[in-house]
Amino acid sequence: MNSKRSPLIFIFLTVFIDLLGVGIVVPLLPYYVKIIEQADAAWLSSSRALIVGALAASFSLFQFVFSPVLGALSDRFGRRPVLLISLAGTGISYIVFGLADQLLPLGVGTVLAVLFFARILDGITGGNISTAQAYIADITAPEDRAKGLGLIGAAFGLGFMLGPAIGGLLSTISLAAPAFAAAALTFGNVIFGFFRLPESLPAERRTSVPFRKMNPVTRLRAVVGKASIRPLLAGVLLLNFAFAGLQNNFAVFSDLRFSFGPTENAFVFAFIGLMAVLMQGFLIRKLLPIFGEARLAITGLGMMVVGFAGIAMAPVAWALYPAMGVLAAGSGMATPSLTSLISRRVAPQEQGGVLGGVQAFNSLMMVAGPLFAGLIFDLIGPAAPYFSGALLVAAAGLVISAAVRPELTGAAPLEPARAGVSIEAEQHLAH
Repeated sequence: MNSKRSPLIFIFLTVFIDLLGVGIVVPLLPYYVKIIEQADAAWLSSSRALIVGALAASFSLFQFVFSPVLGALSDRFGRRPVLLISLAGTGISYIVFGLADQLLPLGVGTVLAVLFFARILDGITGGNISTAQAYIADITAPEDRAKGLGLIGAAFGLGFMLGPAIGGLLSTISLAAPAFAAAALTFGNVIFGFFRLPESLPAERRTSVPFRKMNPVTRLRAVVGKASIRPLLAGVLLLNFAFAGLQNNFAVFSDLRFSFGPTENAFVFAFIGLMAVLMQGFLIRKLLPIFGEARLAITGLGMMVVGFAGIAMAPVAWALYPAMGVLAAGSGMATPSLTSLISRRVAPQEQGGVLGGVQAFNSLMMVAGPLFAGLIFDLIGPAAPYFSGALLVAAAGLVISAAVRPELTGAAPLEPARAGVSIEAEQHLAH
């Protein structure tokens, strides 16, 4: 194997397996909680959705906190050890997750504690995307960097699309089989990296990063201080808050309303991933020069409102597919367009910090969104997260429409080359 290609293959596999594992595990969370509920904890029936949301939120919270820590450690000790150790930790978390349902004889509290431990460990060790990005920056020339970073975007989409499908098929063997398969893939990549991954950061370029720079809140300040992007940021946060709730609550909703099992949910999530890949990987580049970022953003948000409402009102199971298709296409249209609009409103030298701050805010939405969706699901009803999602995205549309009025009226014409760079950046931020 070409030694120059091996690192890029490893990085691709690292990001792909990370997202594959997330796609495998997240749709299974409600069924683990359901097993606990049926075993000896009827009290869980009134808070099942909230517990599923809390499990999802625990992963996102610790990933948010530890992502800059892993990046700083890689600056000090090198990319290779951080990537390999974080991958090994993720593999261990999958094994722990797969074993959780075998611990029912020890009590419901033990099983819940093990599930939370597995998700927290995965969050701590899974925040290695910034290290993967840094590795690519180390080994690529500036003119080739966008192509290298594009690999991360491709790995995101492919992992998110295939993960639920693989998880659903393996769940026909047992509920633990998908988690063990994710662990096997992860440890396989650790072995591959141990033998084939060279260090990309020479000792003379390593730096000791002060603790204050490991604080994830510092990434938020780069965004909050920019008045020119605050309305766009508000819209993006509303959008991601709603979408995060759907991603982590849908399996509970589909189980209760349509008696979906892991396999049926796997096909729905795979369909969402396919639509996202088609939109962000192919169609967005053709639509952008014709309609412009502002119109695509508003149109995409409108489609998302229709999709959320369609899910809430779906009378039969098959009706979920067109609703989900519209929602996924709208998200794939709106998200990169909004990120591109944000990047065009800040100076070139500020884009890294601002886009990193937007990513940090989106991570927080992955904490708050599932908790909110689970809470209103349990208190109000199964359709509540989806009607509220429609209202939140509609509010985002109103805020963003006011913010992009100059672009809509032609006062601020699109810069295609600049927008292309922004969409490349979005490929590894969108999920």
